[in-house]
Amino acid sequence: MTKLLIKLFVKDHENIKDTSVRTAYGKLSGWVGIFCNILLCAGKFIVGFISGSVSITADAANNLSDASSSIISLLGFKLAEKSADEEHPYGHARYEYISGFIVAVLVLVIGFELLKGSVEKIVTPTAVEFSWVTVGVLTASILVKLWMMLFNMKIGKLISSSALEATAADSRNDSISTLAVLAATLVSHFASVELDGWMGILVAAFILYSGINLVRDAMSPLLGKAPDPEMVEDIREKVMSYDGVLGTHDLMVHDYGPGRIFASVHVEMAAERDVLESHDVIDNIERDFLHQGLNLVVHYDPIVTSDSAVGDTRSEINEIVKQIDERLSIHDLRMVPGTTHTNVIFDCVVPPKFSMDENELKAEISRFVKVSHPDYFCVITVEQSYAPIPKKAETA
Repeated sequence: MTKLLIKLFVKDHENIKDTSVRTAYGKLSGWVGIFCNILLCAGKFIVGFISGSVSITADAANNLSDASSSIISLLGFKLAEKSADEEHPYGHARYEYISGFIVAVLVLVIGFELLKGSVEKIVTPTAVEFSWVTVGVLTASILVKLWMMLFNMKIGKLISSSALEATAADSRNDSISTLAVLAATLVSHFASVELDGWMGILVAAFILYSGINLVRDAMSPLLGKAPDPEMVEDIREKVMSYDGVLGTHDLMVHDYGPGRIFASVHVEMAAERDVLESHDVIDNIERDFLHQGLNLVVHYDPIVTSDSAVGDTRSEINEIVKQIDERLSIHDLRMVPGTTHTNVIFDCVVPPKFSMDENELKAEISRFVKVSHPDYFCVITVEQSYAPIPKKAETA
């Protein structure tokens, strides 16, 4: 069914890197969600009203909310395809992240409302009328929601959409919720034990737990989460593959929504090399990454390679910082000799939540250096890493 819907409603469906194709996938998911949830809502409201079951009625309201969530996702994909303008030069693709966040918040609201209704049902219990029609509607709802979960999960992974992955998780929650309602209905009828309210509380707790996780995941890209470590390593390896590149550091990746990734990086090259040749290599790096969909800006850092003392000192200090913490690295080292001492100037990159403060780290590095070189005075700039530091990545 999923493949058939994709072939029918998504033109050029194999070209998922095309933003218009990606938007078409999102719109298809939205319309499918609206249709299925309205259909399920109508059926559950009818059987809930007839049977007097608060859990079935709450499940119907849940489906109505899910239809609203599908509308929000649909609008999110529609707005995300808007081209860049003067006020938003990086485009509007983050609307998709915003729609995913709203869906996650709605899941929390549903959980709170179901919890409230379930407590009221326990405090003032009422009999639930049993019918096989109710069982049939609930069973059909479980099957439909399981299919919707698989449908949204497949499309979400295909186009890397956090909004659709949140929708898939919501469909999973709905199938579990409805299964619990069905179990309570059958137990109440055959065992004469009223479980409607208690089952509602268990379902509400599960939905709230899931909603909290969804909100956290949806907020992460909006707050500026760290890039994927594999992406960081791929960028580093590709940059290092170019002729004349001796090291790379200070990678920063900015996510303005799916298909809107911008980045900057510093590249170390020999200071003795002709600057026009180095500039030509940098142009090639930027152009090649742009063809792969990443707008990368490269900063040129010349380093002295003809002075063996500079190279030896760089290697030695790099080993020193690795002894303090293997995640540390240095770059842009230069030496300024004087009559009484030599200034050794360099930057040290630290990971997030590093245990030592700047002054402690500077003092520790300086202490190690002075053991071998009493006349060296370290001038250190401590920098924060904005991308995961691969363990095997070391600057030249």
